[in-house]
This record gives sequence, structure tokens and C-alpha cells, in this order.
Amino acid sequence: MTQLVRGHIRAAETGKSGSCHLFRHSCATLMLENGADIRYIQQLLGHAKLDTTQIYTQVSIRQLKQVHTLSHPAKMGGDGEVIKDES
Repeated sequence: MTQLVRGHIRAAETGKSGSCHLFRHSCATLMLENGADIRYIQQLLGHAKLDTTQIYTQVSIRQLKQVHTLSHPAKMGGDGEVIKDES
């Protein structure tokens, strides 16, 4: 299977290498970024321990910045509403 995937990646001429593992990792990361519960991802990947899934998936810097911007206490008003930046 890995050879088949590598062949398709080479044929796409993206200049990048990859394998089944790369697709598996990318799928798990994208699912996590799009709101999937990490426990569902754990089951999908077949990991016995959640620690393995947490290491396997990585949240993008873009996603981390977005969460930080939306949830940082300095951005919240006294009533819990987000204060819009007018700059």
C-alpha cells in the first residue's frame, strides 16, 4: 500500500514525498482542527492509549493563534462578550 501511495505522490509531481503514514497523520490533524473529539480520532487510529493519539496529532500554528485570539481574557468584556479590535 505504501508503495502505491508513494507512486501516486511522485506522479502528482508536487516535489514532496509521502506515504500512508503521512495521509493518516494529516487526516487525524485535520479532523482535530475541525472539531473532532480526540477520543473518536483515537478509536479511528486504533490507539490503545490517548497519549499516543495526542503525540500523533498536531494542531497547526494557525489554529492555535485563532483559538488564542478568540478566547484570550484580554479580548473579553465584563459580560463575557468579545471586544472587537477596531485597528
